[in-house]
Amino acid sequence: MKPLNQLTIAEARDALRAGEVSAVDLTMACLTAIDAAESLNAFVHKTPDIALAQARAADQRLQAGDAPAMCGIPLGIKDLFCTKGVPSQAASNILKGFKPEYESTVTTRLFDAGAVMLGKLNMDEFAMGSSNETSCYGNAVNPWRRGNDATPLTPGGSSGGSAAAVAGDLCLAATGTDTGGSIRQPAAFTGIVGIKPTYGRVSRWGIVAFASSLDQAGPMTKTVQDAAIMLQAMAGEDPKDSTSAAIPVPDFEAALTGDIRGKKIGIPKEYRMDGMPAEIEALWHKGAEMLKEAGAEIVDISLPHTKYALPAYYVIAPAEASSNLARYDGVRYGHRAKLAQGDGITEMYEKTRAEGFGKEVQRRVMIGTYVLSAGFYDAYYNRARKVRALIKRDFEQVFAAGVDAILTPATPSSAFGLGEMAEADPVQMYLNDVFTVTVNLAGLPGIAVPVGLDSKGLPLGLQLIGRPWEEGDLLNHAHVLERAAGFVSKPSKWW
Repeated sequence: MKPLNQLTIAEARDALRAGEVSAVDLTMACLTAIDAAESLNAFVHKTPDIALAQARAADQRLQAGDAPAMCGIPLGIKDLFCTKGVPSQAASNILKGFKPEYESTVTTRLFDAGAVMLGKLNMDEFAMGSSNETSCYGNAVNPWRRGNDATPLTPGGSSGGSAAAVAGDLCLAATGTDTGGSIRQPAAFTGIVGIKPTYGRVSRWGIVAFASSLDQAGPMTKTVQDAAIMLQAMAGEDPKDSTSAAIPVPDFEAALTGDIRGKKIGIPKEYRMDGMPAEIEALWHKGAEMLKEAGAEIVDISLPHTKYALPAYYVIAPAEASSNLARYDGVRYGHRAKLAQGDGITEMYEKTRAEGFGKEVQRRVMIGTYVLSAGFYDAYYNRARKVRALIKRDFEQVFAAGVDAILTPATPSSAFGLGEMAEADPVQMYLNDVFTVTVNLAGLPGIAVPVGLDSKGLPLGLQLIGRPWEEGDLLNHAHVLERAAGFVSKPSKWW
């Protein structure tokens, strides 16, 4: 058997049920790997005591023969999920010292299924970023390198710590959240699988909010099968979240038939961007050919409002962020600035927020407050909402015409070096989300699958977009693509 920390969820589940390994053995293997991987800066709050207690409880359940699929599986939890008694900072100084008295619905469901929490994972502050460079914990580092070049690369963002931990075999899988591509882009940058479910499929309760109409949690895993297993444990209606849907959760793993004969895969012409690297164009074409060889019909489609997606997203998301982040004021929890004699409540708010929020969060809060302000609300926010409705309608029309899934690139490039995207021009960074934000604006499920390596030896992924609530179908398409691509590359261990 390969080293325990390198197992997939499916392999570990089968080995645990067969009594070949114990949950404690699996957990210890991951804890050892985490301790040896400080240079990746993926885990920011380690919880070995909790992990071992959960692993021992999982072993008892396994022995009793009462073990769900996730029982005994060691996971990393993104720092955006509230975990009872464990620091949950959203990678921000403003939440320093915050230990929730409650557990998020997603982590509750995973722990109820017997999963093990190894610790909390690095991320961009309040999930705002595409490179994990806005974290109060410092940068997370991609385990991949460009050949023999030692330049540290981004693992993507905002779920950069989750991606680095899964790709580096520090855990068997991790939770992520996706507001504009924050699961799919890091998954593509690190050669793993990441799925953003339909908006409302997974409860948002207990997840620190960024943009409430766009945020959605999902699994980040080593294979599509693992994504199906973990998503099933995470999904379902939640009375605590009014946006979670009362739709039954099917058996996602059972949907992986590997048969997509007669399915229609759409290729949107608007995703052929000027300046797209030839390698990504070639990979996209290769992906379409793989699906065609599996029996799918490839059709050209049009999503005409795609070009407005990024500007609409960067009005709506900051607007919702400015509203959601108003609660961090130094009054109830988290950081409070030291005040001078004579300072009043206004000075307390100003100083606390100036000290507690990083530059990118400040930028987005200011943009959001501006577009919601009197005189600009109609010009920006309402217009962006109308564009969002048109983007959603584009997808509805394509699906109504019989298309089952849409194939696109996941990212406009492979992983770039930390610090290479000039801070002077944040728009360059925002362009990383160009292929992913439409999915959030339309509330659709999307999955990134690793399909090949570029000339520098870095992973490249493709994205499949599915019909709403049909994650099972989407996972099956991804499963076929994954099998055809045969991507088995792993980063060479340097850390």
